[in-house]
Order: sequence, then structure tokens, then C-alpha cells
Amino acid sequence: MSKIGTDTPNDKLEQDVTENDLPLHCPMPNMSLWNSHPRIFLPLKKNAGSKVKCPYCGTEYKMKAKL
Repeated sequence: MSKIGTDTPNDKLEQDVTENDLPLHCPMPNMSLWNSHPRIFLPLKKNAGSKVKCPYCGTEYKMKAKL
């Protein structure tokens, strides 16, 4: 059985973020709370390309370049 149209942000193990998302925490507001872990704040530098990985779920957050 395929899951069509049921993808959630929790399904992605890589998330692009911007300075507007700081201070960064996981899970993000757009993620389903029913299948998430407790909120944890993650240290992410404002430099484009900087990365941090959530120790609970393994989601990697990457700072996008400014336009």
C-alpha cells in the first residue's frame, strides 16, 4: 500500500532553515506533534551552509543562504 498525500515534515530527515527560524528548535512548528519528541533547542550558526543534527530524531537542519 502506498502512502499518497500523507507526507509530513516529520518524514524529512533534512530541513532547510532561515534566520527567521532562529532560535532553532526541533520539532519545528510545522511538524506533527503527535509523533514527535520533546522540544529541544539546537545551536545553529547564521552562516549559510552551517548544519546541526537533532539528537532525538536525527533530522539535520541546514542554514540557507540569504538572497
